[in-house]
Amino acid sequence: QVQLVESGGGLVQPGGSLRLSCAASVTFFSAYVMAWYRQAPGKERELVAFISPGGLTTYADSVKGRFTISRDNAKNAVYLQMNSLKPDDTAVYYCNTNTATRTYWGQGTQVTVSS
Repeated sequence: QVQLVESGGGLVQPGGSLRLSCAASVTFFSAYVMAWYRQAPGKERELVAFISPGGLTTYADSVKGRFTISRDNAKNAVYLQMNSLKPDDTAVYYCNTNTATRTYWGQGTQVTVSS
């Protein structure tokens, strides 16, 4: 059983910053690839970034240079630092991981970028 809980979303001005957090209730957290996805109204869910157990990261082209994914294995947590936010970043952001048998999602946290 895996539980993922996101927090840190909100309303920000274009050019502003937010840091999202994901708290994971899972054994052997350090062994999992963790990821952030997002879904905007009328669009499909898309991968934003992921981080491997060894700390290697991958980002969507749309967020490269602006977003940073990180993890703290001692706290069973993964973070997404978002800088230089744009209106197109507006979406519900989801924490994600996979086991051998299924995919797990958090409940999502809303990020709105608007002036």
